[in-house]
Amino acid sequence: MFTSFFQNIINALQWGSFYSMIALGYCLVYGVLRLINFAHGDIFMVAAYLGFIFITFLFKYIFVGGGVSGWLILAITLPVVMFFTSVLGVFIERVAYRPLREKGAHRLYVVITALMVGLILENGNLALFGASSRKFPAIIHRSVISFSGVHITNLKVLVIIAAFVTFAFLQAIVNKTKIGMAMRAISYDKFAIPLMGIPVNKVIVFTFILGSSLAAVAGVLFGMSYPVLNPYMGMIIGWKAFIAAVVGGIGDIKGAFLGGFLLGFIEILIVSFFSSNLKDLISFLILLIILVIKPTGFYGVAKSTKI
Repeated sequence: MFTSFFQNIINALQWGSFYSMIALGYCLVYGVLRLINFAHGDIFMVAAYLGFIFITFLFKYIFVGGGVSGWLILAITLPVVMFFTSVLGVFIERVAYRPLREKGAHRLYVVITALMVGLILENGNLALFGASSRKFPAIIHRSVISFSGVHITNLKVLVIIAAFVTFAFLQAIVNKTKIGMAMRAISYDKFAIPLMGIPVNKVIVFTFILGSSLAAVAGVLFGMSYPVLNPYMGMIIGWKAFIAAVVGGIGDIKGAFLGGFLLGFIEILIVSFFSSNLKDLISFLILLIILVIKPTGFYGVAKSTKI
């Protein structure tokens, strides 16, 4: 019984790591712009496909003979995917969100635009690659570490470490750097910040770069862990990560990180005791109860508007 419990803990840590990394991207954009970037889950999907394309290119044209370390391939692939995903995030901000922001459009129009951007990414991928699932190349040999009947693979360890490293990196940027101070300042009062000489658009672009990079890390690692890709893979996991961020307290980095792991633990423990068909039903009911009891989430703070 204890062996099964600890095995579920390991699995929940891995699954929660994906939710947390994606939820952090939602949290960043919302914290600065008060905008829910519903296309973020599809940026995660694009990152997984970019990893698939680039690794296939490496094997076909660069490392033809094989014999190259999978860790080296990952070290080359991850920065490339992060770069192109960041370019995509900046492009979306510049083309879709900034014109609405500069014209003072109602927040509802921005939300609808974000949903449309996600649909464009999904159907664009569908047009390019078709509806058939793609298999992510296996670049790292899976080795299993066993102790007291609990099994953990090197990929699970990599995913969990990556989640905590990205969280610590993000915390350091937001709390210890000038650009992070500017991000927090815009979140506090976006109208007064331009009067202080802070380039708001540059800070917003940096925020999208940072958030899209997190989606890239999650997308590549997800493709390595669950190597079946399809154009709609980012929709469900993106929505769940967004809900996790809300439960944790959207706008707060610690809350988004905690919320991702909370949802991961709930889903894995439900599957271990009940039918997998009930996973989403029970987990969302639990999250709904949490929000009814604490509407702002664990770390969220209710904000009042002065009139």
